Amino acid sequence: MANHKQVQLKKPIRVLSKQTYNTLNEQNLHMNTSDIIADRLIGWGVKVVFGLPGDGINGMMEALRTRSDKIKFVLVRHEEGAAFSAVGYAKFTGKLGVCLATSGPGGIHLLNGLYDAHLDNAPVLAITGRTYSDLIGFRYQQDVDLLGPFSAVAGYNQIVMNASHAQMSVDLACKFAIENRDVAHISIPIDVQEQEFSKSQVTEHKVPKSTSNTLPAISVPDISGLEQAAAVLNSGKNIVLFVGAGALGAGDEVIALAQKLNAPVVKSLLGKAVVPDKDPVCLGGLGLLGTSAAEEAMEKADSLLMIGTSYPFSDFLPKPGQVQAVQIDIRADRIGTRYPVSVGLVGDSKATLKALNPLVNPNKDDSFLKEMQDRMADWWKLMEKRGCRTDFPLKPQVVTWTLSDLLSDDAIVCSDSGTITTWAARYIKIRKNQKFSLSGTLASMANGMSYALGAQAAYPDRQVIAIVGDGGFAMLMGEFSTAVRYNLPIKVIVVKNGALGMIRWEQIGFLGHPEYGVKFQDIDFVKFAEACGGVGYRIAKFEEVKPTLSQALQEKGPALVEATVDPNEPPFPARLELKQVENLAKALIKGEPNRKRIALTLYRDKIKEL
Repeated sequence: MANHKQVQLKKPIRVLSKQTYNTLNEQNLHMNTSDIIADRLIGWGVKVVFGLPGDGINGMMEALRTRSDKIKFVLVRHEEGAAFSAVGYAKFTGKLGVCLATSGPGGIHLLNGLYDAHLDNAPVLAITGRTYSDLIGFRYQQDVDLLGPFSAVAGYNQIVMNASHAQMSVDLACKFAIENRDVAHISIPIDVQEQEFSKSQVTEHKVPKSTSNTLPAISVPDISGLEQAAAVLNSGKNIVLFVGAGALGAGDEVIALAQKLNAPVVKSLLGKAVVPDKDPVCLGGLGLLGTSAAEEAMEKADSLLMIGTSYPFSDFLPKPGQVQAVQIDIRADRIGTRYPVSVGLVGDSKATLKALNPLVNPNKDDSFLKEMQDRMADWWKLMEKRGCRTDFPLKPQVVTWTLSDLLSDDAIVCSDSGTITTWAARYIKIRKNQKFSLSGTLASMANGMSYALGAQAAYPDRQVIAIVGDGGFAMLMGEFSTAVRYNLPIKVIVVKNGALGMIRWEQIGFLGHPEYGVKFQDIDFVKFAEACGGVGYRIAKFEEVKPTLSQALQEKGPALVEATVDPNEPPFPARLELKQVENLAKALIKGEPNRKRIALTLYRDKIKEL
C-alpha cells in the first residue's frame, strides 16, 4: 500500500498585509465591482494582465487603466495569445498568470491556452465579461454562458453576481489557482462591472471581509512513509531517478540523491530544466523525443524513483513488475496513475528529497551508472555529428545545436509543438540556470511565441527565445507585433520546412500512408517581422547559421530568424522500431509524392553517420 500521509514544515504562511487585504471600508464604499477586483489582483501580487478588450469587459478595463502604475495591461492580437502568455508567465515564475477577454467569442478564444494550463498544472486566472445581468438567457448579443465551456478546464468557475460578491470571488479564484496549480475563472456581467458596492445588496448571511489569502505551507510526508521509500531504494542496485516539471527548483536535491545512489537521472520533456543536460548523472529525455541511453536505463532498472512527473507514455517506463517504484508528487491523486508504486510520498519535491536523502544508504556499486554514462557519451557524439552537418538543404537540427551554445547562461527557452519539438528537445543543451518549457500534455501548436511574451514580461532583463516551426508560428504570428509594441526583446527562431512536419511524418511513419494536406503556401517571415516594426534575419546555408544567430541575439529589441531547412529530415525516435520502417516503406510504395527525396535523405544520413 502506498503511504500518503504528510506533515507540514514550519514555514511562514503567506498572508498579505492588513492594509492591502482590507479592500473595503467606510472610505471606499463607492468603489465598483471592477475596482474591487483590480485592487484584489494587486493585493495578490499580480503585476501584469494579458488580454484583448471588448464592450463586455470595458468596466474592468477602466479599473486597470486607473491602476496602470501598479498593474500592467498587455494588449494582444488574439485571446488565445493572451491565455498562452499567462501560461508562460505562470510556468516560468511559479506565480499567478492572468488573462482577460470580453464576453462570448472573446472568452471562448481563451480556452485552448487555458486547457494547456490545466493539463500542465500552471496557476492561471481567466477574467471574462458577460452580457447584462438582466438579459442573460435572452439570446442577446454575445450572450454565451461561459461557465459551461469553462467547467471542464476551471476548477473554480463562477459568475460575479454583484459588487458585494466581488472580493470573495476573486480571492477564492486566486487562492484556488495558486494552491492547486490550476485554472480559475470569473465572469462578470457588463452592468455588474460598474455597480458600486454601496448600491449592491448584502444578505444577512454574508460576513464582511469573510475571505483570506492564506496559502498552504510546504509539506513533506511523515517519517514512516520516508522510511518505507528509503527501504525500497536501499534494496536496489540499478536505480533510476525520473523527474518531471514538479521537480523544477529541486535540481540540487535531485543531483545529490542521484550521486548518493549512483543513479542516472532521466527527464520528461517538461522536466528538461530540472538538471543540466550535460551533468554526469543526466541521461536526457525519455520517449519519442528522448535519448537511447534513457530508454536503455529504463529497460535495465530494478528500482525507480519518480519525482514530480505525470509522464503519460507508460510504454517507455519499465514493464510492470520489473522494478520497485517510489513516487513523489504534491497531489495524492497522481500517485500510481502512470505506474504501479510500492510507496507513494505526497509532498513538495524539494522538501521531500531533503528529508529522504539522510535515510538513504550510499550505493557503492557504480557499474550501472558508468554503463549508462558511456551510452550517453555515445549519444552526445551522435548529436554533435548530426548537429554539425553541412548539407544543403540545411538540416533543422543544425539550427538548434548551434543556438544552444549561443544562449546566455540564464536564457529562457520556449518551444512550440511539432517536429520543432524534436530539434529543441534533443539539441538544446540546457544549463543550470536556464529555463525551458512547452505545451506538454496538450501539445498545442502556437504556444511558443506567446510563452516567450509571458516570460519576457516577467523577466525583462533575461534572454528569452521562442523556437517555433512555420506551422505553429503562422497560427498566432500577429503576437510578434505585440512584442514590438511593448518592446519585449524576444528572439523568435522560425525553423521553416513549409509543412506540418510532424503530422506529415505521422502519416508516413506511423500509418504507412502517403502525406496529404500538410504542405503550406510560402510566407516570407522576414518581411513580416519588418512589417511589424521588428528585425528579421534569413538563414538558408550552414555557413550562415552561427553568424546570423549571433547577430540576431545581439539585437536590443524583438528579432526573428527564418531558417529554411530540409523538409525531408525525419524526426525519428532514438531507436527506430521495425514497424515504423515497414510503414515508411508502405507509404513510399503507395505513392508518397516525395519518396525519392525522402529515400535519398535517409540513405545519405545513414552513410554519413557510418
